[in-house]
Amino acid sequence: MTRDIPRSRPDAGPPWNERVRASWNRVSYRYRPRAGSTDCFGHRESDYRAWLRPLLRGVSPGSEVLDLGCGTGIPATRMLAARFRVTGVDLSDVQIRRARRLVPRARFVRANMSEVGFPPATFAAVVCLYSLIHVPRREHRPLLRRIASWLAPGGWFLAILGHSKYEGSETGWLGSDAPMYWSHYDAGTYRRWIRSEGLRVVREEFIPEGGGGHHLFLARKGCPISSRRASARRTVERWGRPEPGPPRPTRARRPREGRGRPPSRSP
Repeated sequence: MTRDIPRSRPDAGPPWNERVRASWNRVSYRYRPRAGSTDCFGHRESDYRAWLRPLLRGVSPGSEVLDLGCGTGIPATRMLAARFRVTGVDLSDVQIRRARRLVPRARFVRANMSEVGFPPATFAAVVCLYSLIHVPRREHRPLLRRIASWLAPGGWFLAILGHSKYEGSETGWLGSDAPMYWSHYDAGTYRRWIRSEGLRVVREEFIPEGGGGHHLFLARKGCPISSRRASARRTVERWGRPEPGPPRPTRARRPREGRGRPPSRSP
């Protein structure tokens, strides 16, 4: 999933999603070894826990959560399943078979995330980490629209998506005999689409990887005004306050004639 790969367009052949499915079936154990504590790119469980922390702290225990592109369920689905009722969706037969064994507390569905469907307002959170980037990008906006509809009011959307626009493939991925395929837009495009679906972007950051990287978005579906201030406080508590910048120079203000002294302002 690194962006430091040859920029070659996939050859004609079976449908894109079927090729991705076949490739993940062949590289599953290379990407996530049986006894490994990290994936092949060095992402640790602590990385995933940091990304998931706002959901683990902010979503009510027992809520319904969807993990799109769950892979083997390790580590994200397992972390979520310890607190929520989780449904995991993945295209790969091998990944789903491993996930059912490794995370027995969750429910798993072998399906194309672009075609799976759920009733409106089903989930308190939808997670999509490093998975949408393998789906043909023409399907991304319709899927984001459906994800927004699946979220209950106040629901969270956490995703790691493309940072810059790219579509291509790599042969012999991870030293295997399987190719892999990537397709995504840039972060600015995803930001606009997420907002256009009524989700407020709460947090975003660049996730470096090799010579490139991906873009993390944390967004929330519109909720009543009365709960927004409390939500903002909780988000600051989870992620930490930004470092203060240098103090701005101040200039003394004289009271305007006939109006007394200007009102004081809180810092």
